Amino acid sequence: MSNVRVGAQSSDNETILSVGDGTLRRIRVPVLMYHYVSPIPENADDIRIGLTIEPDIFRQHIQYLHDNGYTTISLEDLDAALRMGMPLPPKPVVLTFDDGYIDHYINVFPILQEFNFSGTFFVITGRADSDDPAYMRWEHIVEMSRAGMHIEPHTKSHLDLRERDYDFLIYELLGSYESVEAHTGVAPTAFAYPGGRYDDATLSVLETLPISRAVTTQYGALHTTDNTLEVSRIRVDHGTGVPGLAWLLENA
Repeated sequence: MSNVRVGAQSSDNETILSVGDGTLRRIRVPVLMYHYVSPIPENADDIRIGLTIEPDIFRQHIQYLHDNGYTTISLEDLDAALRMGMPLPPKPVVLTFDDGYIDHYINVFPILQEFNFSGTFFVITGRADSDDPAYMRWEHIVEMSRAGMHIEPHTKSHLDLRERDYDFLIYELLGSYESVEAHTGVAPTAFAYPGGRYDDATLSVLETLPISRAVTTQYGALHTTDNTLEVSRIRVDHGTGVPGLAWLLENA
């Protein structure tokens, strides 16, 4: 599905960047999907356990990526490579973190900085608005953005986007986009569907927004120029140790 950014006709250069150079490309880049990076809470259910990587394991993941020559890129970098043929480093990887949990600030952010890596953080903006203690506050998000992390919207409320009316979708999609831009001063370029759930109406609204790529929970590492709004990722779960991560990076 093609996607032309809003305002793409404002200049010749912007038009080229929006629609690409006309070449259809296929590029393999692992886009890793993390959720919680924290100790397992007491009485955690199976879902919470499955979505959690403990901080020492996460550090081992990042150490492995560093030691084996991987370079973190953004989804915007991937988009530029697909649309315009922008060169990527030899072993690119995108690190994504869903939901904006407070442990992303406490545990993930310092480790990424230590290794001079970047991450893409999909935040539920309503959680930041309400100062929910389980999630990052705007002050955390702004600090991370200024340090070179990529802050992107994950809707306002993290509700299922399927079978919704236009006003609901505008509120959740455009509303979260505008919140991120207002607080960070940086216009988002990516989006993540809550729970990977969306339908044709969601796609129709999203393709009117200035978003380059939207990520799903579909498994895979192969990306194409025209598959802008259904980018696959590789889920990292509680059982993914370093050997598992290495296998995923090579075989997904």
